[in-house]
Amino acid sequence: MDGDRASSVHGNEIWIPPATLFILLSHMKSAACESIFMSNRRLFRGVLIVLALGLLAYQDMAYAQREFRVYEGFEYDPDLELPVDYQIPGEFVVGRLMYPAGRGFGRWGGGDWEQGGTSWAVDYPRGDRTMARLLRRFSTINVRSVEQPVNLDDGDDVYYWPFLMAGLAGFWDLTDEQVAKLRDYLLRGGFLFCDSFFGTDSWIGFERGLRRIFPDLQIVDLSPDHPVFHSVYDLSELTQAQIPNMNSLMGGGGGYLGDGAIPHWRGISDDNGRLMVLIAFNNDVADSWQWADDPRYPHESVNLGLRFAVNIAVYTLTH
Repeated sequence: MDGDRASSVHGNEIWIPPATLFILLSHMKSAACESIFMSNRRLFRGVLIVLALGLLAYQDMAYAQREFRVYEGFEYDPDLELPVDYQIPGEFVVGRLMYPAGRGFGRWGGGDWEQGGTSWAVDYPRGDRTMARLLRRFSTINVRSVEQPVNLDDGDDVYYWPFLMAGLAGFWDLTDEQVAKLRDYLLRGGFLFCDSFFGTDSWIGFERGLRRIFPDLQIVDLSPDHPVFHSVYDLSELTQAQIPNMNSLMGGGGGYLGDGAIPHWRGISDDNGRLMVLIAFNNDVADSWQWADDPRYPHESVNLGLRFAVNIAVYTLTH
C-alpha cells in the first residue's frame, strides 16, 4: 500500500489514521451524537471501514485512468495553446475514440493510428476543445477544458470516460478485442457520438463496423420527439437539417461530400430504450463547433450545433 493513502490494511484489519477519525467525529457536535457513538462503537467502526475501503477503491480507479496527452491532428497539427486549467478535472469530459483505420486512411495515405494523424483525429483537437468551451458557456455543466483521447487497447481506461466521439467512422477497422471492449462499454452505460462522415461508401464501412459491435440491434432513424433532441433545447427541426462540412462550403459545394446530400440522424438503443450510439450521418456537427466564430460558416448551423452539444452532454449525464 502507498504510504500517503487515507487508510491501510494490516493483516485482516483496516487501520484508519487518527486525523481521519478526527474529521469524521468532529461533525458529531451534539451530546446526543456523542452518546450514540459511544454506545455503538462497533457499528461506527464498521461504517468507517466501509468508508476507508471506498477511498481505496476510488484511488485505485483513479490510477487506472490514462493521462491527458495530445496527438497529431488529421487536418492540421495540434498547435493549439493549452488552456491554463487543462489539468483540472470535470464532471464531463469530451472523449475522443482512437481507432485503427482501414484502407490505409491517414493524413498522408498511411500512418500509425496510435500516434494520431489518421481518420479518428478529424476535427481533433480543435473541435473537441471548442465543444468543451461552448458547454461551459451555454450550460452549468462542470466541463474539463481539454479532450481525452481514448485507446480501447489501454486496459480498462475507456470505462472512465462516459462520452466518446468518433469522427470519420466510416473508415474504422476495429480488432475483435476492440469490438468486444466497445460493446461492453456501451452496454454498461457508455455513449458514442458518430459524426463527420458522408456518402454511401462511408456508410457501408461504418455499418459494417457497427454490425460487428451490435449484430442483433437495429439502427433506426431517430424521430423528432426523441429525448436527445429535447434534453435541454427543443430541436425537433434538427432531424430535417444538415450541419454542413466547412471544406465543402469553402470549395463552393453544398456543405456535403460525395453523394451525402440528405442528412440522417440515427441511433442504436439498448433493451431499456437508452440511446447508446448517436449517428449524425451526412452531417458535420463538429465543424459547427470549431468554426462557430468564423463568419463564413452558416449562422443557423452554428446555433443548431451549439444547442445540440448541450443536449448531447445532458443526455449522456442523465441516461
